[in-house]
Amino acid sequence: MTKAKIGKIRTMCPMNCHPTQCGMLAEVNNGRLVGIAGDNDNPDNQGFLCVRGRAAGEIIGNSKRLLTPLIRDRRSDDAWRESSWDNALDLVTERMELVGREAVGIWSGHGNLANNYGLFTNSQLLGRFANHYGCQNWNPQMICWGLGGFGLGLTGALETNTKEDMGESAAMILLWGANLVSQPNTVPHLVAAKKRGARLIAIDVRETEAAAQADEMILIRPGTDAALALAMMHTIIAEDYYDIHFVHDHTVGFEELVNHVRPFTPNWASDITGVDAVQIRSLARLYAETKPAMIILGGSSIHKGFNGWRAARAISCLPALTGNFGVHGGGIGPRHSSSCHGGGFATIADRDKRPAGNYIPNQMSEISAAIGSRLVRALILFGSNILSSYAGAEDVAAGLDKAELVVTYDLFMNETSRRFADIVLPATAWLEDIGCKSTNTHIYLMERALEPEGKAWPVQDVLKGLATRLGLNDFYPWANQEDVISAVLDHPSTGHATVSDLRSMAGIKALDVSHVAYPTHQYHTPSGKIEFSSVRAGEAGLPRLPVHEDVAVSEFPLVLCQGRTITQFHSFYDHGQALPSLAKHDLGAQLWLATSDARARGLEDGSPIRVFNDHGEFTARALVTDRIPRGVVWMRDGCLGINNVTSGAAALPIDAVDIFPFTVGQSKFEAMVDVGPMISSG
Repeated sequence: MTKAKIGKIRTMCPMNCHPTQCGMLAEVNNGRLVGIAGDNDNPDNQGFLCVRGRAAGEIIGNSKRLLTPLIRDRRSDDAWRESSWDNALDLVTERMELVGREAVGIWSGHGNLANNYGLFTNSQLLGRFANHYGCQNWNPQMICWGLGGFGLGLTGALETNTKEDMGESAAMILLWGANLVSQPNTVPHLVAAKKRGARLIAIDVRETEAAAQADEMILIRPGTDAALALAMMHTIIAEDYYDIHFVHDHTVGFEELVNHVRPFTPNWASDITGVDAVQIRSLARLYAETKPAMIILGGSSIHKGFNGWRAARAISCLPALTGNFGVHGGGIGPRHSSSCHGGGFATIADRDKRPAGNYIPNQMSEISAAIGSRLVRALILFGSNILSSYAGAEDVAAGLDKAELVVTYDLFMNETSRRFADIVLPATAWLEDIGCKSTNTHIYLMERALEPEGKAWPVQDVLKGLATRLGLNDFYPWANQEDVISAVLDHPSTGHATVSDLRSMAGIKALDVSHVAYPTHQYHTPSGKIEFSSVRAGEAGLPRLPVHEDVAVSEFPLVLCQGRTITQFHSFYDHGQALPSLAKHDLGAQLWLATSDARARGLEDGSPIRVFNDHGEFTARALVTDRIPRGVVWMRDGCLGINNVTSGAAALPIDAVDIFPFTVGQSKFEAMVDVGPMISSG
């Protein structure tokens, strides 16, 4: 274990707001954290820290923090007893061996990535453990951006231009479902682009914070983004605005697309999207005529709901039609979990060591069903609140209730550990172990600054303890975690850097990547070209060309949408309530509700409300506003209870789940709901 440091230590914010990752300085005196501040020398954030980053210091010395292993005999009470690590791990391995390796499932969340996001060192170690042992292991990317990546991948547009390139070169920026409040260090580059004269247009289901920066705000009905993109394609092709040279040289399936989009006129799309046909036609022309134009594609607001992946599939065809791929200021801009041209890291997961077995696919619906049917009987959850993360939460809860073992490893209790854990293991915070994070353009060493509080252990020590007990002698061949990080850094994009190299560079190194995506015009498709028509999609039972599917008619009148806020996202730190600064700003489950919809239900701003449909219900408070259209409601993703009403049905056929190396097996998350006053229990 590396020695803790003294003084001001360069590190990174533990909140994983990728592509935003902010540098910070932690001031340590006599083994105590005395302050954190933004790192002015960090090229990504240049000293800026948002409210989430400034709250990070409250993790250390927090009275709510888990500091020792805890065990209980019955889930129905809170009779936790303290345990040694040896006793806790002995019990875990005893139960694992009792149910058998294929009945053990490992799942991790963002809480497992506080000091290694980008490199995903901890996720790779979990995968390596699962491959050596032969248990279930599922990729956490399905929680947020998997379906967006799937849609982009079918077209071949997985790489992104950088935020720096956007600020320096883009003449037009479409913020399509992208609010950017969860990417605060992207905003200065947006402002820089505007100062140069770039036009900024925001497309969303509500008037977001980004609307204040936009030259034009287009409100669109939820789940209809693909229809808008199809109508834009219709206009660009019908009026000869497309780039004939780019289409000829770098795409396949154009003739199919021409015939396909012929009926998708702006008038057709207007009826579906609620956007005026004249405005659609004007947007298409402006986008095609303005060079270069960049699209910043959102996450939860588009991909957690109706037509989740179809939006990204259709939208990603637009830069190809207009010749905006492979140029400065064009293409698709920075987004969650994206990488630049040339980016990447080495793998230590040892996939070839995985024994034959009956493995549950990387698909939420399949995982939930496996837990519910007891194919998976033991769950070990690292930094994850699975009850909050998964759609169809009531089904997940019923499955967890049947599990013979539930283990959680985290900094704080959450509803999964409170309701269903048998064993709770205390995690180290980001300053208590060495780590390394990456943005799209840089890697950053995160030195160990503090001794672990209480009996907290880092992930690698937990896994080493389990591996030793299970006889997995080759699991951890490295001398220490520095060697693990160096092994993951051994890639051309880093110049095959090591931890020692990073130390000699004051912990910061620029990646050898291009600020422009696809500069060689070799795209992520079997043909190597942008594919308007995808054979892979057809082989998986999906439409070969981009499509819109109508939102199903429901007895429930309101479309539930979700997204992120500046104070909180997902369910970090017990929904932010463990950190006083975030708890102060984040009032919990608040549902945006149009004034007319609230009035029709006798609800006032701040009213306690009940949100319900045929899946379930949850409670919240009404935020009555004119910034959201009638018939639409919105709240932060990961809020307690929201997934009681979302659909846990599969968003993709099984044959499509493994088309790409990242996980795309997200549930639909779609929800039609109604809202009423809280029903008094008295």
